[in-house]
Amino acid sequence: MRTLDFAPLLRSSIGFENLNRLVDFATRGEGDSYPPYNIEKLGDGTYRISMAVAGFDRDELDLTVQDNVLVIVGRADQPAEGEKREFLHRGIAKRAFERRFQLADTIKVTGASYDNGLLNVDLVREIPEHKKPRRIEIGQTASGEPTTIEHQREAA
Repeated sequence: MRTLDFAPLLRSSIGFENLNRLVDFATRGEGDSYPPYNIEKLGDGTYRISMAVAGFDRDELDLTVQDNVLVIVGRADQPAEGEKREFLHRGIAKRAFERRFQLADTIKVTGASYDNGLLNVDLVREIPEHKKPRRIEIGQTASGEPTTIEHQREAA
């Protein structure tokens, strides 16, 4: 049973219509842990995803970002005709994969590099000006006087 009641949370929240979808996505988990990866914080607002993709060449990897989802796809190309390899032990897995990362609205992918079997994807948090905290001044009414609430007592 995976039904959760978000009514108490939604009473004090505005703009979280997709909260149910995100919680479902987070609790679903991933059955396959291939390929292994790290997510590290490099500094204030900068991050890096490092993925171990040993055996893959640059042209066998594809990175796309769409609708705040980073998708990394690895295609295991078949060996060329006449190139027959016989393994006595195959410990380096090279199989096709697709790994998805849900990104926040403020996270942008700035670049990617491939070095020594590690795919590094650099991310940065960019908060737009309209999303930054701002101070709201409390003004007065149009007449310049403080607002008062008058209550008239009803005749019984």
